[in-house]
Amino acid sequence: MHIVVTGGSRGIGAATVRHLSALGHRVTFFYRSSHDDARTLAQETGAEAVCADVADGDAVSEAFSRLGPVQGLVCCAGIAHQGLISQITSEEWDRLFAVNVKGIYHCVNGVLPSMLAVQGGSIVTVSSMWGQVGASCEVCYSATKGAVIAMTKALAQELGPSGIRVNCVAPGVVETDMVMGYGPEVLADLAQQTPMGRNGTPEDVAKAIAYLLEAPFVTGQVLGVNGGFVL
Repeated sequence: MHIVVTGGSRGIGAATVRHLSALGHRVTFFYRSSHDDARTLAQETGAEAVCADVADGDAVSEAFSRLGPVQGLVCCAGIAHQGLISQITSEEWDRLFAVNVKGIYHCVNGVLPSMLAVQGGSIVTVSSMWGQVGASCEVCYSATKGAVIAMTKALAQELGPSGIRVNCVAPGVVETDMVMGYGPEVLADLAQQTPMGRNGTPEDVAKAIAYLLEAPFVTGQVLGVNGGFVL
């Protein structure tokens, strides 16, 4: 299976690239600015690195035009913002929606021609448990991730008759660069609040993504990968 992973140079995306490559899939990953990380990951896994900002529709369209048929899409690209709603600027708000939500719109439209041609394919989006229940001081991020869940369910209904499945993972606290700003004490407290007694790893999420990519009778589902933090 040829699978495209967005946001693939770091964090959950990079773990997904490694895991899918190890399973024998052909993997192409998009990244925006982490050139060194992307180069290293490509050399390590044999995956193809493509520099493309998912918020840029023209760049995404051009990238897909050069890839050939794609059977799987994993939308990992995402950014966050912590702070009171009064502290986020209009530009920051728009950028979060441009990457976290419109980026999925661009990439889904990029893979649809090849998936529709064969009446099959699998798309996995990455939301967050905060998209399910919301988080204080992460209003915009929560809103974008709630939108990802709604998009997933709507796309599953729209594309199901064409043999295309669309599912979502909703990670909990996963120890990537995105949460390192919390500090060690807060991370330890979050781990204590988690029934599994620890925070997640990118590999935990990558394995859930791999399952959803290949589960033949699963669509429109949101799989919580959060150690029981949100039930």
